Amino acid sequence: MRKAIVDRATKETKVHVELDLDGGSVSIETGIGFFDHMLTAFAVHGGFGLTVQVQGDLEVDCHHTIEDTGIVLGQAFLKALADRSGIVRYGSFYVPMDEALAFCALDISGRAYLVFDASFPEERIGGYDTCMTEEFFRAFAFQAGITLHLKSLYGKNSHHITEALYKACAHALQGACALSGTQETLSTKGVL
Repeated sequence: MRKAIVDRATKETKVHVELDLDGGSVSIETGIGFFDHMLTAFAVHGGFGLTVQVQGDLEVDCHHTIEDTGIVLGQAFLKALADRSGIVRYGSFYVPMDEALAFCALDISGRAYLVFDASFPEERIGGYDTCMTEEFFRAFAFQAGITLHLKSLYGKNSHHITEALYKACAHALQGACALSGTQETLSTKGVL
């Protein structure tokens, strides 16, 4: 049962996430069309069952909605992975998206860290500020306890660059969350 349900309510947002690491239906409603598209791609390419429902202060801007979704999604991964025993732990993946190429490497280590190396030619994609890509992944990685490295190797279109990053992370996570066939914890310490 690698599942989790997490709710978080603040004066700025109300976020509900249901996650199943082993698959299921996908339903995303954040109020930001492009962000819905990215989270849908993240779930589909990661092989995750995912429900995300967000009510945010979009009259301000997209910042709180995207960052808080990253926080709650990260908490859901942390909860669903429990003590992290029996998983492959590491994952990496390249994703080409037309002219763009992105790479992700990660370690479900319990040690939160983000290295983010990407720039975006356009500042906005619909109602989504491209600078929020880094903020989303920072919030996600720090709440999930993941060491996460994301890099855009090249690209000319912000939509393609962003989508390649989300998909690369999804595929790397799918590999890292995969069951190793043993209940052992992949660590010389014996715990993560």
